[in-house]
Amino acid sequence: MLGLVSAKTTPNATPLHNSFPQNDNHIHKNGNKTPSPLLKRTPSPSFSKPKIKPSKKTLQELRIDESSLDNPDLGPFLLKLAIDTIASGDNQNKALDYATRASISFEISSGPGLDLAMSLQVEAAIYCSRNRLENAIPVLERSIEVLDHKSGSDHAMAKFSGFMQLGDTYSMLGRVDRSISSYESGLKIQIETLGDLDPRVAESCSENGRYLAEAYVQAMQFDEAEKLCQKSLEIHREHNAPASIEEAGDRRLIALIYEAKGEYECALEELVLASMVMIAAGQENEVAAIDVSIGNIYVFLCRFDEAIFSYQKALTVFKSTRGDEYSPVASVYNRLAEVYYKTGKLRESKSYCENALRIFSKPVTGIATEEIASGLAEISAIYEALNEHGEALKLLYMAMKLLKDTPGQRSMIAGIEAQMGLMFYKVGKYGEARSSFENAVAKLRASGDAKSVFFGILLNQLGLASVQLYRIHEAVELFEEAREILEQECGSCHSDTLGVYSNLAATYDALGRVEDAAVILEYILKLREEKLGTANPEVADEKKRLAVLLKEAGRARIRKGNSLVNLLDSSS
Repeated sequence: MLGLVSAKTTPNATPLHNSFPQNDNHIHKNGNKTPSPLLKRTPSPSFSKPKIKPSKKTLQELRIDESSLDNPDLGPFLLKLAIDTIASGDNQNKALDYATRASISFEISSGPGLDLAMSLQVEAAIYCSRNRLENAIPVLERSIEVLDHKSGSDHAMAKFSGFMQLGDTYSMLGRVDRSISSYESGLKIQIETLGDLDPRVAESCSENGRYLAEAYVQAMQFDEAEKLCQKSLEIHREHNAPASIEEAGDRRLIALIYEAKGEYECALEELVLASMVMIAAGQENEVAAIDVSIGNIYVFLCRFDEAIFSYQKALTVFKSTRGDEYSPVASVYNRLAEVYYKTGKLRESKSYCENALRIFSKPVTGIATEEIASGLAEISAIYEALNEHGEALKLLYMAMKLLKDTPGQRSMIAGIEAQMGLMFYKVGKYGEARSSFENAVAKLRASGDAKSVFFGILLNQLGLASVQLYRIHEAVELFEEAREILEQECGSCHSDTLGVYSNLAATYDALGRVEDAAVILEYILKLREEKLGTANPEVADEKKRLAVLLKEAGRARIRKGNSLVNLLDSSS
């Protein structure tokens, strides 16, 4: 009898001991996002802007001339008003209105060029600051179109700025593939303009390379991420003193990639080297942040005492430099709670959870909403592991309430809803589980993140919930889509892919499609024999299942479908 199994990598947004911090944001080594999306920055024009010459006309004269948008003085005047309004913190609607009209005026009066590109990029930055990311995309694309990077370095660097700003915006929308493409295009233009070893290229690789490298990691393109970091490291060695702070930053990023690849000893070596540089430079807080990363590596290596020591060192520094209510303090509390849970010290684990929750429940000014929601989701995962499902769900609802259903936060909300769905599934509330999984799937589709490993695993979980509700035909479609995605992203031999194969075989068997089920099971058996050996108990069990299927496939009569209750394997 075939059984349905949950993929080993669950869609839990924050599984214990399977995330690593980078500036208080996390990316899972399987490519999944934690509730927080990629490290964010507010996109803003960063190229060397041409100076805006103030008009000699009076304000009254310009107001009169504004009725004619081809007035060459109107664009610079409106753009200056927009920039001054942003700087003063006044009504951002006014700033957006000024920038939009400036763009229209430049388009009519002077046509494509630097002035129009700058105005469009300012306009897009205002859209992003107001979380209207979808509106910013076409504006940024237009700012890139109006420039010819072969017309001189000013045009080239303005186009570079547009691409990097576009990459930031796609990143915040969770559209990793488009983000990568934009970053790559921008860096290519910069390198062509300045040369491979120009210090400004190194600075850009260090600043913007982190976002591109993190995007590569999310897309599981580890080799590309490592190449980018090694190039940045090479340039910094060429232009900076040995063991510079810039080099330390490169090493931290390389460690991030090694960690994502599961090469923990290599990651640890890079982090230790980075820490030595920061200690010599007197960068206490940076050293503490590296200590947190080192602690995470020790957890992966099951060196728990050393992990606790690293976390405690970081905690001491954070508390002494910023105070007990500082958000990284809560993050370290979460890390300690996870370690103590893993070592069986449940009382200590819960105590650290409560300390972290105290900070996130009454956050000080300046802590981002996304950071609070992410922290609550992490604490929820620990409570779930402690079998306190009611408290875990309460925290997830709190996190959901903090977030708004906007394009920039859909991926994060989807991660939380997936975590809720998994929790509902574990306690047997399959209807609620299916609803949560469906909501998460819909948000990821809307954000363009429908080809990731996380999405494939989420489809598998939705399929399992559908089976429990006897929606077997729907489950088949979900498993088939999950199989296609995981084959593409992980390969056909990956454990997550094999789990979906097994579930698909079980549903085919339940529908009476014995031949289809037998083909899949034969493939699974072949791979497991190669990996585990023919004497392994799991292989022997698969052989028995296959023998039953092949025997039934040879019968002339129409076989009755199996009961779905009996399809569920006890290990699911």
